[in-house]
Amino acid sequence: MELLRIFQERRSIRSYTGEPVPEEALKQILQAGLLSASGRAKRPWTFLVVRERETLQKMARCRPAGAGMLAQADCAVVVLGDEEQTDVWVEDCSIAMANMHLMADALGVGSCWVQGRLREAPGGGTAEEFLRDLLGFPEHLRLEAVLSLGMPAERPEPRALDTLDWSKVHRERY
Repeated sequence: MELLRIFQERRSIRSYTGEPVPEEALKQILQAGLLSASGRAKRPWTFLVVRERETLQKMARCRPAGAGMLAQADCAVVVLGDEEQTDVWVEDCSIAMANMHLMADALGVGSCWVQGRLREAPGGGTAEEFLRDLLGFPEHLRLEAVLSLGMPAERPEPRALDTLDWSKVHRERY
């Protein structure tokens, strides 16, 4: 599949069929993350894969809104960055998230980026603290985001290239 077509077709999927994500597809999604570019090739990310139904349902409550799809997902990839390795862990982990998001779509797996960094948890605290308590990751690892994964119950239309907002593109000078 042509790369631009993958970009057009990639959509956030929040509704899943309940069918399991094939293990080979999950492996390729993780490979896409592990192959991601990073500053000075530091690769400061760690991926925590969660497939336990009860844990996914608890994870869905890490934010007041915007994480509910995790309760119905087949699995989730928690993307953590090691802030001791590099000061650009946020950017590096975002690249890894984007690559996994695109790979999931290319494989026919639905995915949704659940922002974790700088998000509050219900009842106080942060989404990072909520998930650290639940999943037990160490203090030096910081939460970037969670990628929910499941077989898509819906497939929105691709974005049309003729609807792109070219006013956001400037050349030579603003």
